[in-house]
Amino acid sequence: MSVVDRAVPDGPEAVDRPRASTRLELRALAGVLHREWVVFTRYWRSTTFSAVVEPTIFLLAFGFGIGALVAEVQGMAYLEFVGTGVVAMAVLFASVFPAMFGTYVKRRFQHTYDGILAAPIDVRELVTAEALWIGVRSGTYGLAPLLVATAFGLRPGWAVLVVPLIGVATGFGFAAMGIFLSSIVPSIDSFGYVISALVTPLFLLAGTFFPLENLPDWVAAGAVINPLYHTVELVRGSVFGFAGAAPLGHLAGLLAFAAVTWSAAVVGMRRVLID
Repeated sequence: MSVVDRAVPDGPEAVDRPRASTRLELRALAGVLHREWVVFTRYWRSTTFSAVVEPTIFLLAFGFGIGALVAEVQGMAYLEFVGTGVVAMAVLFASVFPAMFGTYVKRRFQHTYDGILAAPIDVRELVTAEALWIGVRSGTYGLAPLLVATAFGLRPGWAVLVVPLIGVATGFGFAAMGIFLSSIVPSIDSFGYVISALVTPLFLLAGTFFPLENLPDWVAAGAVINPLYHTVELVRGSVFGFAGAAPLGHLAGLLAFAAVTWSAAVVGMRRVLID
């Protein structure tokens, strides 16, 4: 039986058929998450190595390279400035790339989702579990550059304990974005356009390596629609202290991004898997 056969039938028998629940079933989510965990235990070494080492290299290269030329930025040592910014970049890389490529491969080549949807699992539950798994994993990986920066002198306060939660929220949003993109690209090679035109500007224009106020006004003003900018500001605030109501605005922007991308991912995946 194909996935298409799961659709509601036409004719008189469709009248008495109960509507699908609009709730997310916890057992369905747990089933997909368990599958992801079992698969992850087979390749976690290579995935963890690349997800941790790459942002750490960025941190050390920029922190000590440019840091030798720029002593302070916004009242903090440049290594501290970059160390908190690279956390967001690490979460971005560990979420959007696995979501784009992994989801595309599982859908187009491995037909993993056909088997999952043969069980009592809805597309919403599938997308939610995939994004949540990637979000938790990327939120964990995002701690690596922060730990490295701490080893080189960063002294965060107790509020740093919320950084993993910020990372999970960010990772969920970008994982959902990657899942959505995987549902609309015509081929896997098309991700090259996404990386160059979308992903790269996101982390370069998020205040990761340099303050946005040094850029033209229209670029700095556009940061408000960059979810990674909100992540950078929340991470820096958790390390150096929050001020005023600005963190609430950053959190609202991050959660709105996650909600929009999740909705788009559900619609996109339902189109390619069911419709």
